[in-house]
Amino acid sequence: MSETASISPTPPPLTHLRLERPAEGVALLVLDQPDLRNAMSDEMTASWVAAVDHLATDPSVRVVVVTGEGKAFCSGGNLSWLASEPDASVDDLRARMLPFYRAWLSIRRLEVPTIAALNGAAIGAGLCLALACDIRYAARGAKLGVPFTKLGIHPGMAGTYLLPDVVGSAAARDLFLTGRVVEAEEALVLGLVSRVLDPETFRAEVLASAADIAGAAPIATRLTKRALQRPHASIETALEWEGLAQPVTLATEDLLEGIRAAQERRPPVFRNR
Repeated sequence: MSETASISPTPPPLTHLRLERPAEGVALLVLDQPDLRNAMSDEMTASWVAAVDHLATDPSVRVVVVTGEGKAFCSGGNLSWLASEPDASVDDLRARMLPFYRAWLSIRRLEVPTIAALNGAAIGAGLCLALACDIRYAARGAKLGVPFTKLGIHPGMAGTYLLPDVVGSAAARDLFLTGRVVEAEEALVLGLVSRVLDPETFRAEVLASAADIAGAAPIATRLTKRALQRPHASIETALEWEGLAQPVTLATEDLLEGIRAAQERRPPVFRNR
């Protein structure tokens, strides 16, 4: 069955989170609690899991964009409950934090590319959420940081894995151990984001990039994401993967459509077959 013939599942009800479909193949998740700088409330966390589960079963989705409502992307976890439970044991806190981490990192299991559109500040767990996405774009003036130790806590949400993977170990040590917050321009130099865009046109430019991704061959895109998400141990293992994955795409009708489109000098219309 072609992708256009597939029926999308009904979206779930969401709290402090919006799911929009701004273009064909593009899903937009908007963290929607601007009065708290889109802090990760319990309600938002539950909605996030429901939304990711929904998107994972929707065959029409080819790319997912995450952004924030208002002036911030996400200020991180709503940790006020920690101070309200001074007598909680390590085991009790661990039992609460691990499901929280895993809930937000569930975006990594989506097969389609994901884009974090940092419209404003991305701090702590908020930046870890962005790091869990495949691509990060930032609006000029956005501030990014992981100041966990300045709050008296160890980094969480796999930050000590995700940040070095994105910026390298030296830059990750600097950001974690100093706790300093960087602006978008320095984040670009560090490799923390791929582009810095004008705030006035930020969302439109991000969605245009998302539409470009959505227009690419779905099977080839998903296999490429998988290859990049799990770095190869050596050149030989990369060749072994590509020696299987590339023939898979060569056997699809998308290849023929891509060749026809190039010959006819028109945009290709790929189907998920």
